[in-house]
Amino acid sequence: MNSHKKFARTALATACCFVFAPVALAGVELVNVTNAQGTTKVTMGGYAKVDVRHVSGDVAYQDYWLGNFPGGVATDTSHTGFNVRESRLNFKVQHNDISAVVEMDFYGGDGNEVVSNSTNPRLRHFYINYKNWMIGQNWSTFMPLAALPEALDFGGPHVGEVFIRQTQIRYTTGNWQFAIENPETNGDGDNGTSSSAVGVTGANADKDESIPDFVARYNHKADWGQVSVGTLFRKVDQGGIDETAIAANVSGRIKTVGKDDFRFQISVGEPGRYVSAALTPDIVLNADEQTVVEETTAFTVAYRHFWNESTRSTIFYGAAETDTLERKRNHVGVNLITDVAPQLNVGVELGRYAIEDESIADIDSTYLQFSAKYAF
Repeated sequence: MNSHKKFARTALATACCFVFAPVALAGVELVNVTNAQGTTKVTMGGYAKVDVRHVSGDVAYQDYWLGNFPGGVATDTSHTGFNVRESRLNFKVQHNDISAVVEMDFYGGDGNEVVSNSTNPRLRHFYINYKNWMIGQNWSTFMPLAALPEALDFGGPHVGEVFIRQTQIRYTTGNWQFAIENPETNGDGDNGTSSSAVGVTGANADKDESIPDFVARYNHKADWGQVSVGTLFRKVDQGGIDETAIAANVSGRIKTVGKDDFRFQISVGEPGRYVSAALTPDIVLNADEQTVVEETTAFTVAYRHFWNESTRSTIFYGAAETDTLERKRNHVGVNLITDVAPQLNVGVELGRYAIEDESIADIDSTYLQFSAKYAF
């Protein structure tokens, strides 16, 4: 066993459990105007985040772990990266009971580390709220936001999470949410990539995707915390098959002692691209060279502990496994955050991402990340 693996496994077994937690803020008010049509407010929010990350092991470096296999082969890696691309800006315009939100970060691509480190902005969210309706690009209704662990690694253990943004129409009534969302079948060679200035055209537009994905979610909140149950129904009619794919997600955030909490989620069925980002296509070839809808089981668990008012900790674990391709991957981490000033946090995280697919020898990489985050 390599020395870095021995160190990482020993450290993970003996280290304290630490967390990096975001701060929820209302944003900075830029405009507040009242006239005969009502009141219009414009606010700006977001955060500036600086990451220093060292990755060492057999899985190639990434700024943050997904459920993928970067490079597709084991790669002897020892790399330190500095970046600010997770930083983001959002703007909200509120007029009476109508609002619009737009948010971007800086993982849009291009740029290099030779001279300027310039990268393009990337659209994250752009949606409209009106009474019980939300329309636009937002987190999928199938995604349980309350269950996401707090982590320095961008998004935490993606491999075990529902994690997807897309354009949708959502209706909320009481504890219930219903949505129709953008359909896309991953694995048929088309990926919805824009091929011209007019958007998705030509061969990049799936000719058979005529029925939106449907999501229903029930959220229950109480003094002890909250739990949610989500269901997903999709028409998969690509690659010579015509089936209805079904998946379910159960999640929760449960209060424990003091301000501590336990978070979890588990997804089962045929969620495809909705779960374990980049782990598997929606449709795959089985041993008989037949196209089938892949089945995936994924889960995350996390425990957050507050040491005092300014310091808190979390340990998290996420894992996923597919049925046909027999992919099996996991991500574990521990981290620490402390408030050094109002709205300014610094933290450290130690973790490991492992690939244990049936077809390859087990490989993993450990990472150590330091972050500073100012939320506004």
